[in-house]
Amino acid sequence: MTPPLQPLFAQRLARLRTHMAEAGLDAMLVFAPEHLRYLFNYSGEAACGLLSARSSWLVTDYRFIEQAEEECMHHEWRRGVATELLCRDRQRERLGEALGRLLADLGATRVGFEAGHVSVAQWTAISADLPGLALLPASDLLVQARRVKDAWEQQQLRQAAALADAALEALRPEIRLGRSERELATRMEQLLQSLGSEGLSFPTILGFGPRSALPHSAPSDRPLQRGDLLVLDFGAVVNGYRSDMTRSHVAGPAQPWQQRLHDTVSQAQQAALALLKPGVSGRTLNDAASAVLAASEFAAHAGPGLGHGVGLVLHEQPFLDTVCEARLRAGEVVTIEPGIYIRGQGGLRIEDDALLLDGGHEILTRAHRDFELPL
Repeated sequence: MTPPLQPLFAQRLARLRTHMAEAGLDAMLVFAPEHLRYLFNYSGEAACGLLSARSSWLVTDYRFIEQAEEECMHHEWRRGVATELLCRDRQRERLGEALGRLLADLGATRVGFEAGHVSVAQWTAISADLPGLALLPASDLLVQARRVKDAWEQQQLRQAAALADAALEALRPEIRLGRSERELATRMEQLLQSLGSEGLSFPTILGFGPRSALPHSAPSDRPLQRGDLLVLDFGAVVNGYRSDMTRSHVAGPAQPWQQRLHDTVSQAQQAALALLKPGVSGRTLNDAASAVLAASEFAAHAGPGLGHGVGLVLHEQPFLDTVCEARLRAGEVVTIEPGIYIRGQGGLRIEDDALLLDGGHEILTRAHRDFELPL
């Protein structure tokens, strides 16, 4: 029997060490929660990672050391990957002092750190305890390394998308006239978690009628009325990996302008998907969808930008917009989500997650796309 796919932490650590060597770094300090999970399988709080050419450390305190031992040390797939754990006494030793001790033992002089994931106040305190070291911002090393998902990561993203599909299917019979945005959003979140989601990919976005024109509408007490446009944006989480899907409907028969709105957004999405494969630039995809929107009667209300990468972080590289010249690679997962938002009248967005494959792509989010809800 083929063993189940498992994270290849040794390969991830090796890739980062290669990038560190190319950047001339002796060591790297890691603060971002998603990167601690990516490198060490740690999903808790109050931790810092330290990586050198031969050693790796996770520094935390008494509140999380047992969780760190369980997650970082006791997994079958981590055998042979030597990561040390340090339980810092917060009353007697500052984080900077603990890191200083480790870096001195390593003989490191050029140290990269994730400037985009540590506050000014925290870094000021830490760096004060690291005199004589060259402290170099290096936030992009892991951001770029995470863009291409390995087979295990792809499996988690497929599962997160399938879970979200199942939640929407369960919610659909409960969408009734008179129910409020807040009621249905809360119910969606309950369904996601009851089906196995680790919390929420993000707070559910739901807007009825004119409020559907708010791209990130926070659910209100407005009840669903016949003829309303309805925009629902939500996602599930599996082992830290997130899905992100939007479906748009009309409550009852569509008015002609609403049907044209839906058809326009659908055509814009399909124009981008027709080109989606490794080697295409984010700008090319954005321009394909934008051309459809710009040629429509709704051009003045088109939302800018087409989509973004998704993984351990909801919005991550690459960002598919007018300045994205980066060529997409097999293994990347991106959202394709054109939208039109008419202030005071209503909006519509269709969003799917797509995995880049050699020669094409795979749509991960497969929930129904029926526009008219029979209410």
